[in-house]
Amino acid sequence: MRAAPAREGGGRAVLADPDPYGAWRRLSAGHSSVTKPQDKLRGWAAARKAIMSGLRFTSLRLRLVVVFGLVALTAAVTASGIAYWLNREAVLTRAQDAALKDFQQEMQTRAGALPPNPTQDELQQAAGTMANSSQRYSVLLIGKNPDGDTIVGYSDLDAFTLADVPKSLRETVNKEQPLTSGNKSPYHLYWQRTVDGGTPYLVGGAKVIGGGPTGYMLKSLEPEAKDLSSLGWSLAIATGLALIGSALLAQAAATTVLKPVHRLGVAARRLGEGKLDTRLRVSGTDELADLSRTFNRTAESLEKKVDDMSARDEASRRFVADMSHELRTPLTAITAVTEVLEEELDAETGSVDPMIEPAVRLVVSETRRLNDLVENLMEVTRFDAGTARLVLDHVDIADQITACIDARAWLDAVELDAERGIMVRLDPRRLDVILANLIGNALKHGGSPVEVSVRLAGEKLVIAVRDGGPGIPEDVLPHVFDRFYKASASRPRSEGSGLGLSIALENAHIHGGEITAANSPEGGAVFTLWLPRDPSALLPRDEAAEGTDGDDAVEGEAR
Repeated sequence: MRAAPAREGGGRAVLADPDPYGAWRRLSAGHSSVTKPQDKLRGWAAARKAIMSGLRFTSLRLRLVVVFGLVALTAAVTASGIAYWLNREAVLTRAQDAALKDFQQEMQTRAGALPPNPTQDELQQAAGTMANSSQRYSVLLIGKNPDGDTIVGYSDLDAFTLADVPKSLRETVNKEQPLTSGNKSPYHLYWQRTVDGGTPYLVGGAKVIGGGPTGYMLKSLEPEAKDLSSLGWSLAIATGLALIGSALLAQAAATTVLKPVHRLGVAARRLGEGKLDTRLRVSGTDELADLSRTFNRTAESLEKKVDDMSARDEASRRFVADMSHELRTPLTAITAVTEVLEEELDAETGSVDPMIEPAVRLVVSETRRLNDLVENLMEVTRFDAGTARLVLDHVDIADQITACIDARAWLDAVELDAERGIMVRLDPRRLDVILANLIGNALKHGGSPVEVSVRLAGEKLVIAVRDGGPGIPEDVLPHVFDRFYKASASRPRSEGSGLGLSIALENAHIHGGEITAANSPEGGAVFTLWLPRDPSALLPRDEAAEGTDGDDAVEGEAR
């Protein structure tokens, strides 16, 4: 008989040769189930997607390491899987082909030489002789003696019996195949791999054509399984080493990439803190080097623009301060003249011509307004220049508010709700400026009655000024503290300059406090002043020095 290499196809291995037993045919167990590699890959991909969707990596270094690891793991597992599968098929096919070829030859020479109806001893001796071949497998021969009884010859009764042969294999071996142009033999050699007690075996069977015994062989594949297990462990170790190497490589790559990024982040933070002279050291010609150059150019341009803006801002503040200072001298003289004119208007003698009386009154009013504007501008320039200082003193807040209202003859129009004895430490002059602007603004634009309430909230003093007007339009609320802001051109012309509330807010800020504007649910606008009971703890020591920094700036605000 002549043997050819086995090949996989259609679930069975076919040994194509025209020998009396035909081809070697693999018989798969009918009850076994096969999982396709595509199904396994799809299941693994779905599980990985579900796991990754629940993770959020915030560290770029961690993400680089994970990506490198996944790529290396995927490549290593794929390469190891392919290598293991190829070696497994090669090892098993080589052992299987050698055993089946030897068994086929033994069936031809030993079993085929037996008489059609051998005796028990002849069958037993043939089985033992066949088992002593170079492949070292167990043999089982089944035939009929001269009396027509079925007899069995064993090479090793303890190792291989008829019960060890799958029933499906026995039925297939004994089934006569129809003769066709592609099938010259009614019987073929079939084989099947089985596992018993964790040990893999190869079971083969064939029938002597033309009358004779049926033979079965059992060969242990345990040596090949051990070789494959060692190969699997070797590939697993290689995969682990590849994963560790990829992690180290990813760490080195991440360090190389992230070090310039870290320096860039530090430089950006310094730039955001106002250190505009921050620059990066540039080396190389890669994308990170280009990014560093771009950052340096941006920082240089920003520094230049900020310097230009600072210079212009300083020039503007100096201009306003100088202009305000220069205006004070002629305004002092004009104010003295207008006071004389105003006394003449109020005198009983009536020395002023009635025809020019309206003009005189307009000059008096506008001079007073111009004088207030100059004082406000000087106050604003002090805040902008950072030269405004507090002169702190302990005051009774109720007495302070009453004095402010009384000095401006607002007692009949203002209702005060304040307990006496609430002592706070603040700058009385600046508090008077704040209260005068808030209350005057409420009287001018909201109308009486104006309610002023005082309460303590922990270590803070809260003063609320509520008027009886319609409230502040929603689109105006965000701008009520803006300089020179006036709500609507349709309102009557205001005597204010639009600086009063801005100055009040600056005076609150210098105390470490705040002013908020809102509309009361009961109607009217509410301005709330929040001040610490002792701002000296919040301020540098030199800011609580004694002395004043200018005249009061008190003015109502249009809204």
